[in-house]
Amino acid sequence: MHNNQRSHVRPLVIANALAAAAVVGVFVARHADAQESIRAADVRARGDYTMVAGKSNVGPNSTVYVVDSANQEAVALRWDATKQTMIGAGYRSIQTDSRAARGR
Repeated sequence: MHNNQRSHVRPLVIANALAAAAVVGVFVARHADAQESIRAADVRARGDYTMVAGKSNVGPNSTVYVVDSANQEAVALRWDATKQTMIGAGYRSIQTDSRAARGR
């Protein structure tokens, strides 16, 4: 190899090594995030659910309220007749609401 060709190869090798290091870094970071998500899911208690049907303040459709007393969460679901599916209408953390400052 001529001297001129070697001078072009070295920067390319360095650039490729840096690109490979960046790809490995992204992979490791995403893997760590995935592991953290799995640990968070392991902490969540198995739900203890209660469903109650009710009327919505908006529109003619009825609403189903689902309360998870084990995890202190509540969701409201409504039926969308055109899509033939349940649509999430709201979410509340009962634990957060109970800690909120009471006022008028």
